[in-house]
Order: sequence, then structure tokens, then C-alpha cells
Amino acid sequence: MNRRNFLFASSAAAALGFGKSSLAEGKFEITRTEAEWRALLTDFEYQVLREEATERAGTSPLNHEKREGIFACKGCDLPLYSSKTKYDSGTGWPSFWQAMDDAVKTKRDVSVWGIRTELHCRRCGSHLGHVFNDGPQPTGKRHCINGVSLKFQEA
Repeated sequence: MNRRNFLFASSAAAALGFGKSSLAEGKFEITRTEAEWRALLTDFEYQVLREEATERAGTSPLNHEKREGIFACKGCDLPLYSSKTKYDSGTGWPSFWQAMDDAVKTKRDVSVWGIRTELHCRRCGSHLGHVFNDGPQPTGKRHCINGVSLKFQEA
């Protein structure tokens, strides 16, 4: 295989999601069958939380949520983010500069967008979004989260 064919094949594999590890590979406190997840979630929630899809920017009502409270995992109710760490990143997705202690796990995400760091609920493995190094202090992180992955619980 020549270099050009190798690069083309590698790019195609990344675009199709090859090289991404499956959620099923992880060990989680809460596990459900595909049928149980589908009964719990809407079709779109299932696509995002279980198949790692992304909601369109600007579509989540949680972008405008300003009340004090907790943003919990839609898949298992684990508290993930405090409203105290939420900020308007201007990206169109709910953004936080820090997760709650022992709430999220990360995974390498290789796709057409390059190599990123994916965020998942540490208890059920649900896909949340990605973390970037362009957030505000004190962490410098931006947890860019699919609003459909969260449920807001007012304090």
C-alpha cells in the first residue's frame, strides 16, 4: 500500500468511526440492554447518549438555563455539573468549566474533526460531549455538552 492509499484509507476509517471504542467495552455501575435504553430514551436521546451523535448547536433549552441547580445525566441521574460552573461559551451548547468530582470519564475520539477528548458519564457511560482547552479560568477547560444528555434539577 502506498502512502496516498494509506492516508485515504485512514481518513475513511476515521470518518466512519472506526477506531472509536464502543461504550459496551467499558465497565459501568449502571448497565442496560439496548432495549432498556431505547425504552428509557427518545430516539434522538438514544442517538446522542448511546451512539455518540451530536445535537445541532443552539437547539438546547439548557443553553439559556440560569437558575441555581445541578445538571444530571439523562441516562442515570448522576449529578454531573453545578450551575456555578456553567458559562456562555458562545458555541451553542451548554458549557461548563468543571465537572463535579468523580462524575465524568474521558475517552479519545478520533474522527474527521481530528483527535478530541470525549466526555462520558462515569456511572452509565452515556455520551455527554467533548472537553477543550479554551475555557475560562480557573481550569481553562470548556466542557461542551449536548443539552439532550442532561436534565436540570433546580436547587
